[in-house]
Amino acid sequence: MLRILKAIAARTPDENPYLGDFRVRKLRQDYAEVSAETSPLDRWGPLNQLGLAEFYAGQFAAALSRQQELYQLTSEMEGKLSDGQVHRALFNLGVTHLRIGETTNCALRHSSESCIVPIRGGGVHTEQFGSRQAIRFFLELLGKPRVNFDLAIQTRWLLNLAFMTIDEYPEGVPPGYLIPTSAFASDVEVPEFENIAGRLGIDTFGMSGGVIVDDFDNDLDLDLLVSDWHPNGQIRLWRNNADGTFSDVTEAAGLVGLYGGLNMVQADYDNDGDVDAYVLRGAWLGRAGRHPNSLLRNNGDLTFTDVTFEAQLGNDRFPTQTASWADFDNDGDVDLFVPTESTPDIPSSSLLYRNNGDGTFDEVARQAGVENRRYCKGATWGDFDGDRWPDLYVSNIRGDNRLYHNNRDGTFTEDAKKLGVEKPWDSFPTWFWDFDNDGVLDLFVSGYPRKMAQTVLSYLGEPVEAELARLYRGDGKGHFIDVSEKVGFKKVHDPMGANFGDLNGDGYLDFYLGTGFPPFHAISPNVMYLNLSGERFADVSTAGRFGHLQKGHGIAFADLDHDGDEEVFEVMGGAVPGDEFNNALWENPGFGTRWLTVKLVGVRSNRSAIGARIAATIVENGTRRRIFRHVTSGGSFGANPLRQTIGLGRAARIESIEVYWPTSDTLQRFSDVELDSAIEIVEGETSFRRVSLPRFRFDGAPKTGPPVHEHSSGHSN
Repeated sequence: MLRILKAIAARTPDENPYLGDFRVRKLRQDYAEVSAETSPLDRWGPLNQLGLAEFYAGQFAAALSRQQELYQLTSEMEGKLSDGQVHRALFNLGVTHLRIGETTNCALRHSSESCIVPIRGGGVHTEQFGSRQAIRFFLELLGKPRVNFDLAIQTRWLLNLAFMTIDEYPEGVPPGYLIPTSAFASDVEVPEFENIAGRLGIDTFGMSGGVIVDDFDNDLDLDLLVSDWHPNGQIRLWRNNADGTFSDVTEAAGLVGLYGGLNMVQADYDNDGDVDAYVLRGAWLGRAGRHPNSLLRNNGDLTFTDVTFEAQLGNDRFPTQTASWADFDNDGDVDLFVPTESTPDIPSSSLLYRNNGDGTFDEVARQAGVENRRYCKGATWGDFDGDRWPDLYVSNIRGDNRLYHNNRDGTFTEDAKKLGVEKPWDSFPTWFWDFDNDGVLDLFVSGYPRKMAQTVLSYLGEPVEAELARLYRGDGKGHFIDVSEKVGFKKVHDPMGANFGDLNGDGYLDFYLGTGFPPFHAISPNVMYLNLSGERFADVSTAGRFGHLQKGHGIAFADLDHDGDEEVFEVMGGAVPGDEFNNALWENPGFGTRWLTVKLVGVRSNRSAIGARIAATIVENGTRRRIFRHVTSGGSFGANPLRQTIGLGRAARIESIEVYWPTSDTLQRFSDVELDSAIEIVEGETSFRRVSLPRFRFDGAPKTGPPVHEHSSGHSN
């Protein structure tokens, strides 16, 4: 595998459409041939193309020089160029300077407040040349006649962000161009979260990538596995030291040389008690994306072995960035669905790998009827009809989505249109979850319209012409009801990374979207939505300080410091060399709620307990209510721990904990479970084990609050 990945990295300059410089080299050659002997009008187009190509290649100095030359050329040719050419040249100059300002300040002088809306404190630029020049060109553009509406609204948006970076928003923005502060306001108030990744040394600077948060060394602490999609981007493992610090153990773990990977998913595929990982490669690259994925076997001593070819997973090489584990045939081990990005240039079937239980897999997508043959960007398993057999939802770009109903005989029936869940037509991350705690799985699927003008209009509260995210509520009878409008989905977002967790510990699942698409002008805040008692969702991005402007990718919710509330880790950075950034970790300040952490261990079921359901019955304010969790790693881009930290709101006591195992069709019930504790439940056993999780502050100091002790086992009813 290392030899193959090294060869891919060597080919990158000549074949990768995002990371290669072959286009820059070709355009430089073309421009050198025409610049000396052609008219200014004939030089304008090649010069514009070259400046943009250098810009996206991260060659900012060269790009700026070209665009300044283009600006001069445009001025000299007044009346000879179309309005669109003039407007686009000014827009590109503004965006280039804005990006230079971000690089000079947010990247080179990075702080915990960098690029977070509203920009304040350490996020305000100290070197203001880039932003002030961006403002100059944006204002010049907006003063031109006949500016296209979409370009004008995008320019207005970026103009306001530029004023934020120099601490002159809103007062400095000309009244006719002001985006009101109300556009960025949260729907409800929450405490502020601080980005502490820099303080912990885990704010790796890189491009888009994935993250898995889980206990890779079985010491009860949650570790971080982080990828970078660049073919030279090293996968990194950060070990949690259980004292508020992390150690980079990449080399000791045997991961050096394992490069690339836009996303990763985890499971104990060989049922040996250690969490393994699967790395996805080749996304978005078309013919250049015929890269092998990697199955990383955990050896149980915090080292990993790439067993891709040994496991019979290395021969099918098609572009992909998502995958999902589940035991689709209920035989006690997890199987793997790997959808592909099928196009006319590189047609491909999605891949369904059935686990043989001996460390190998067989590919059975055709026999199972789940080939999809579309440009897939998200996939999730869930038993939506409660028949014990996991079903499969597939999210596609430029095509209807798929819902494959499990026929319980190794085959599936595609029922998306029949059940009314085939939209949005352009979609990306997706997941099954129980957002309203009724015990029935619901389905989230995002829109991915890639229309910045529509995003801005949605922030202004104006009508939009773009597909919004969909939330399909399961009705408990195998059908769905579209409740998207009812729960408050009104804004246009372009999420790639996305995941869910219980931010405020009230027992209802919230979600976070890592927004953005490749062009540099595609700048919008990452968005946190708070679940209000299963009735609607409130945008709390600004109040909680989650509104990061950099491109967001792999996301995970996890209780990293064992205090019962979940932090949020996010891989930041875009798809091109000029769009690298530092990863982020938002520390949860706490909401004063109660909690329970549950680790499930399958015996007849898969060891990871993927697909099992937990139901906590609590008494809160004199009223009994139930909270449900289904064991998965969450969304389709970023992976939460498989052990579940369950917020219990203001519970006075836990009345019972129930675990349902669909593979064995068994139910366990326990009644003597303490609040604010961690327990391990083994399938089929009549008692559980209380687990000691050391609590700490991220600065290394002991954390106050109820300790988590290890006691004798509890018993079932």
